[in-house]
Amino acid sequence: MTTIILLTISNIFMTFAWYGHLKYRHAPLFKVILISWVIAFAEYCFQVPANRIGSYEFTAAQLKTIQEVITLTVFSVFSILYLKEPMRWNYAVGFVMMVAAVFVIFKKW
Repeated sequence: MTTIILLTISNIFMTFAWYGHLKYRHAPLFKVILISWVIAFAEYCFQVPANRIGSYEFTAAQLKTIQEVITLTVFSVFSILYLKEPMRWNYAVGFVMMVAAVFVIFKKW
């Protein structure tokens, strides 16, 4: 559970670092880049321990899969609440397909 929590916190920071500036398109690009780097540093402070701790329980492929599902979840909430973008049906279907991929990766075959 520690891995999931750390990855979620990490993704919140990274989502703001990568996409938060879209709400402020008038800001100079160099300023946006510098602020994004600072936010990304905070992201790494959670991401690296999450992967280190998680590596004792999960394979690298499983860790990456968990990361991607968390990324999609965090991004969906972010884009709806922060960027005020609508959730479209095809986005939802695509996300469901990615969750199906999680089943395939974690299933013991």
